Amino acid sequence: MNNSKHQCLIIFLAIMTTYQNFSQNKRIRDYGIEIGVLNPGPLNAITDVEGVKVGHTTLIKDDNIRTGVTAILPNSDNIFKNKLAAAIHIGNGFGKLMGYSQVKELGTLETPIVLTNTLSVPTAANALISYTLDKAGNEDVRSVNAVVGETNDGYLNDIRGRHITEKHVLDAISSAESGQVEEGNVGAGTGTRCFGYKGGIGTASRVVPEKFGGYTVGVLVQSNFGGVFQFNGIPVAKILNNYPNSFKYDVDGSCMMVVITDAPLDARNLERLAKRAMLGLARTGGIASNGSGDYVIAVSVAKQNAGNSASDELVQKKSLLKNEAMSPLFLACIEATEEAIYNSLFTAESMSGRDGNNLEKIPIKKIIELVKNSKNNKSIKD
Repeated sequence: MNNSKHQCLIIFLAIMTTYQNFSQNKRIRDYGIEIGVLNPGPLNAITDVEGVKVGHTTLIKDDNIRTGVTAILPNSDNIFKNKLAAAIHIGNGFGKLMGYSQVKELGTLETPIVLTNTLSVPTAANALISYTLDKAGNEDVRSVNAVVGETNDGYLNDIRGRHITEKHVLDAISSAESGQVEEGNVGAGTGTRCFGYKGGIGTASRVVPEKFGGYTVGVLVQSNFGGVFQFNGIPVAKILNNYPNSFKYDVDGSCMMVVITDAPLDARNLERLAKRAMLGLARTGGIASNGSGDYVIAVSVAKQNAGNSASDELVQKKSLLKNEAMSPLFLACIEATEEAIYNSLFTAESMSGRDGNNLEKIPIKKIIELVKNSKNNKSIKD
């Protein structure tokens, strides 16, 4: 075999291996289970919102490093120069989210959004600053509001080792792509736990009917929280009598939720939309406990809503959705958040890590059986 054919074969096998690894973990809709009443986008992912890209850096090394970075790029523009309407809602503030105050004050986002582990937030912020300063056209920039979210993966990961570097963050940003989003034990979800099981990265989307604007709402979550798990209204933890397991490590943890829409919303209505993500979390059994850092970052990528800081005009003209049109988007956000959390659990795999700690994959077969029994109107407990 000549070198060119050999190289082609290697590339083909690499692509197939990636595809197999990517496709082997089924999402909940692959089991015929539909959450809510609204339709998802074509990919049922945050990338159904046009222009949105997601990238991961996954760091699995030795017996104790289980962490990573997930970068969400709302679009391919120079976000600093073409700021996007944004809002951040704090469900429970036991967390280290960076960049909150300026987003709250000005209602805009000026960097990609990065998710990582708790003690790597400063490193991720440095990387976002470097990324922004290096952008063409930003030569005179002297202030950058980096937005970085986190959850604590210290159960499986040697979090005190602070193994995430700026390069890991920049790699996640540079590798960000549109299309399907890898879920489960990847990126910022590599070492997370949810309801006592292995958590991870999950995503979903909803499209509101055309008569309400036909807008898309996409959600991506980093699930790392506790509570009493329920699935699509079925009290799974109670039925399986394992909800005390959620309290062994206690119910504390965190959930980062990123909501992006193409609906033309200002910061005020984006904050209203962000609040609804917490209702989606509640549907899964999350309780936003005392030690939980539950944050929602909401962004609008609508072109008619973009604020161009480079413009000399004192008055910006924007077309905004009125308050009375928000309810369909609220429902879309709730449903997409709920399903994104479920996807983070269904696509995650069992993992061992620091000090021999282990997290098992959620018992999918038992859950599917409960769903079937429920559909057949049988006694779930039987």
